[in-house]
Amino acid sequence: MRIIPAIDIMDGKCVRLRKGDYNTKKIYNENPLEVAKEFEGAGIQYLHLVDLDGAKAQHIVNYKVLEQITSKTSLKIDFGGGLKSDEDLHIAFNSGAKQITGGSIALKHPKTFEGWLSKYGAVKIILGADCKHEKIAVSGWQEESDKEVIPFIKSYEKKGIKYVICTDISKDGMLEGPSFELYKRILTESRDIKLIASGGVTSLSDLNALEDLGCEAAIIGKALYEGHIRLRDLETYS
Repeated sequence: MRIIPAIDIMDGKCVRLRKGDYNTKKIYNENPLEVAKEFEGAGIQYLHLVDLDGAKAQHIVNYKVLEQITSKTSLKIDFGGGLKSDEDLHIAFNSGAKQITGGSIALKHPKTFEGWLSKYGAVKIILGADCKHEKIAVSGWQEESDKEVIPFIKSYEKKGIKYVICTDISKDGMLEGPSFELYKRILTESRDIKLIASGGVTSLSDLNALEDLGCEAAIIGKALYEGHIRLRDLETYS
């Protein structure tokens, strides 16, 4: 199972939120590149980079941070947050992203998202299926829809999506463990996807359990920044 640390960017800084609430922002480092280099130095190969300003603004904002990290590390970055147009996507890939994640766009403008999938292929386009009470949430998690997460994923599986990041927002930043039961049901219903678990990963036992479920990768955020999981503990996964 791949391990993917997360860096969330707000005002150019590395921050974390609780349950996606922008008012709970905690700054962990003024320089995201320093954090990325620390991950790389520990043998990490992948990075989940989220443009929180972009998610709120509905267009890419922090692409310079993406550019800086991709030009000064060898990390393979999936980038998300505010990608709404072909131009946003062009900027993200030109700035060095290996993959992009589309969430709000996949719900609100499916034809655009399907066009990206067709143009760039299923290896480069990740479906962001972030949910609250198993309903898809969009616009930087500020808005809850009435679309249920499992049918949403299944509909895109039929359209050729391979990679899916699923975050249970109620777990995100809470350090209380992931939504194992939800992931189990998703993997039972959608056998052809590569599920990337996100939200609530707190311990190595959480990672082992996600691997046993069949998750292709796990994103770790606050647990790394707060010391619940140490980078050296992850060496067995690299």
